[in-house]
Amino acid sequence: MFKPVSLKAIALGTAAVLSAGTIMTAAPALADHHKAAAKAQSNIVQAAMGTGMHNTLVAAVKAAGLVDTLSSPGPFTIFAPTDTAFAKLPEGTVGTLVKPENKTALTNILTYHAVAGEVKAADLIALINSSGGTATLTTVAGGTLSARLSGDTVVITDAAGRASAVTTTDVDVSNGVIHVTDGVFLPG
Repeated sequence: MFKPVSLKAIALGTAAVLSAGTIMTAAPALADHHKAAAKAQSNIVQAAMGTGMHNTLVAAVKAAGLVDTLSSPGPFTIFAPTDTAFAKLPEGTVGTLVKPENKTALTNILTYHAVAGEVKAADLIALINSSGGTATLTTVAGGTLSARLSGDTVVITDAAGRASAVTTTDVDVSNGVIHVTDGVFLPG
């Protein structure tokens, strides 16, 4: 299961809070470290398959023929919509997209959720702050996403003008990092 992380704590690098937490929970932190190391050996697809909340995303990745790509060394940054996020799309959208005749459209949507390289939450927040409050990310599909902060939450706006919150950050995998979103990005 993904562990939510306070984006403000990451951005500010609150070493005192982290140190206090480590001292108070040394044994569990060590156990968590081993779990994190084991999880980091998973690739993007394996991690998504193991969450129980990315079944639609995994089915779409398989239908688009992107399993090998997202299992490759990367690194990639993936903004991973949950099953609930896909359920917000108009009825029938997912069923239509996973049909073989719509493979190109599905691939374009899925690669619009991927950024080449590894962009951790702290890096994204620093980019947002250094860019006057809005950062532009270029996706593997060639489109752009806009990222901004709303309080402590990173909000991603797609080309269609739809805003989605990043609900979980920095899920480390062997070929990059995953950030979980509450919406599906559409290229336009």
